[in-house]
Amino acid sequence: MSVSEVPVLRPCEARDIPAIAAIYAHAVRTGTASFELDPPSETEMEARRTALLKGGYPYCVAELAGEVAGYAYAGPYRPRPAYGATVENSVYVREDCKGLGLGRLLMARLIEEAEARGFRQMVAVIGDSANLASIRLHESMGFEPIGTLRSVGWKHGRWLDTVLMQRSLGPGDRLPRETS
Repeated sequence: MSVSEVPVLRPCEARDIPAIAAIYAHAVRTGTASFELDPPSETEMEARRTALLKGGYPYCVAELAGEVAGYAYAGPYRPRPAYGATVENSVYVREDCKGLGLGRLLMARLIEEAEARGFRQMVAVIGDSANLASIRLHESMGFEPIGTLRSVGWKHGRWLDTVLMQRSLGPGDRLPRETS
């Protein structure tokens, strides 16, 4: 993939799941962004996608040259109803497409779509405090560091932190939430 190619951002479709599963499997096997130890199957990834879409959460992909090069989604931060206006984000980019700005494009689209759906806060739970690329991406998109949970995960033979970052969406907490 080259920098001159124009990425296409679009909603995630069922046909994207094999590529998404492959991107995520690589991240699970080789990285520390996810604390999963075994890559989920395509069937599981489709079930997760279906649940997010059914819940009204945004899920999008970035294509380069007609191939899925990255994806992003927002999901529930926590299951209890009082957290309903808060989402947790996830962004993954295919290894050979990193450094092309796809993470930034996906994050911008995700924020836009989450705001359009009425969500008020977005939380990033970043695996590994050494994951500077993710931390810097989030900072550049208006996320603020909230805290670090030290040594809460064990993967690849070492203890890993999670870094918490947060960004207001739309009116954030300046106005009450409209509920039905």
